[in-house]
Amino acid sequence: MTLFTHELRLLLRSRMALLALLLVALLAAASVAAGMAEVARQRAVIARIQPKQAQDIAAVAQWVTATKDPGNAAYYSFHATWDAPAPLAFAALGLRDVAPYILRVRALGLEAQLYDGEAFNPELALPGRFDFAFVLVYLTPLFVIALFHDLVSGEREAGRLRMLDALAGSGRHLWARRVLLRGGLLFLALALPVTIGAILSHAHFFPLLAVLGLVALYLAFWISVTLLVGRLRWSSVTNAATLAGLWLLLTLLLPTIAHVAINRAIPVGQGVELTLAQREAVNRAWDIPREQTMQAFYAGHPEWKDSPPLTHAFHWKWYFAFHQVGDESVAPRAIAYRQGIEARDAAARAIGWLLPSVGVQALLARLADTDMQAQLAYQDRIRAFHARLRTYYYGYLFTDKPFDKAAFEQAPTFDGG
Repeated sequence: MTLFTHELRLLLRSRMALLALLLVALLAAASVAAGMAEVARQRAVIARIQPKQAQDIAAVAQWVTATKDPGNAAYYSFHATWDAPAPLAFAALGLRDVAPYILRVRALGLEAQLYDGEAFNPELALPGRFDFAFVLVYLTPLFVIALFHDLVSGEREAGRLRMLDALAGSGRHLWARRVLLRGGLLFLALALPVTIGAILSHAHFFPLLAVLGLVALYLAFWISVTLLVGRLRWSSVTNAATLAGLWLLLTLLLPTIAHVAINRAIPVGQGVELTLAQREAVNRAWDIPREQTMQAFYAGHPEWKDSPPLTHAFHWKWYFAFHQVGDESVAPRAIAYRQGIEARDAAARAIGWLLPSVGVQALLARLADTDMQAQLAYQDRIRAFHARLRTYYYGYLFTDKPFDKAAFEQAPTFDGG
C-alpha cells in the first residue's frame, strides 16, 4: 500500500493526469444526470397521459351513451399505450431518443397507426443523446490515451527509463502498479456516477454489476491497445497520434462503414410504406361492393359470420371490417418488415464481436432495455392490446348490442406490461 500511495502522489502531481481524471468524472456525472433527467421527463409524460386518457373517454362516453351506438364508441375512443423506461434506461437511452414511447390507438386498422410516430428528423437524431453510453464508448478512450500514451515513452524521454528498469525485482511491478492505479482511478471515475444513478433509480444489482463489468472490460481493451503501441518504442507524440487514429478508426469510421454495409446487405423499407399500403387497401373498400369486403372479413373471422346481413344503410361493422381486411392485406409485408429489422439488429450485434465500441453500446442498450428488441416488444404489446380492443368492440358491432356507460367501463385497458 505504501508503494501505491507513493505512485498516487506522483500521479496527482501531474496536472494533465489530474485534469483528465477530474474531467472524465465530471462528464460521467453529467451524463448520468442528463440521462436521469430525460427518464424523469418521460415518466412524467406517461403519468400525465393516463388521467388525460380517462377524461377523454369520459367525454366520449357522455355523448355516445345517448345513442348507445357501439360504432361511435369504437371510432371516437382513443386508448393510450406506453412504454415505461427501465431503471437503467438513464445509462443508455438508445432508441427511446427517436422511437415513440407513447402511442394512442383506436380499434381501426393498426398498421396505419403503429408507424405514425416513426417519422423523425434523421439529422437531429444522428448525434444521439449525451448519456453514459456516449461518454463510455466515445470519450473514455481519449482519456485512456491521455493517461497511458507516455507511460513508458515519457520516462524514456526524461532519461529515467534505464534506471527504473535496473531496479532489482521492481521494474515489472512498477509498471503494473502504474497501470493498475491509472486504470483503477479511471474505472472509479466512471463507476461511481453510474452506480449512484442506478441506486437512485432502484436498479437491480445484477444488471448494474453487468454494466460495471462492461466498463472494466472496455477500459481493459483500450489500456491494452495503448500498452501495445507503447511497446513499439516510439516517441510520446507518435504514440498519441497513432492511438488517436486507432480511436477514430475503431469508434467512428469502421462502425459507420459496417452500418452502411448492413443496410445495403439487408434492405428494409420504412414503416410509413406499410401505413400507405394499408390506407390504400382501406380506401379501395369504398369503391368495391360491400359484400366483397364482408366475405373477405368472414373468411378470416368466421365467429362473426352469423351477424345480420347489411342493408343499404351505412353500418359501422362494414367500416371496421374493411379496416381489419386492410391490416390483413399488408400482413405479409409487415412480417417481412419485422424480419428485416430483426436481421439488421442481429447483424449489428454480430459486428459487436469485432468492434468493441459497437458491442459495448449494444450490450448497454440491452441492459437498459432501450434497444431494438425492447422497441419490438413494445409493438407486440400494442398489437396484443389492439386485438383485445377489436374483439371487445366487435362483440357489440356484429350483434347490434347497445353500448351503454357500463360498456365503456368494461373496455380493455393497457396495463403497460
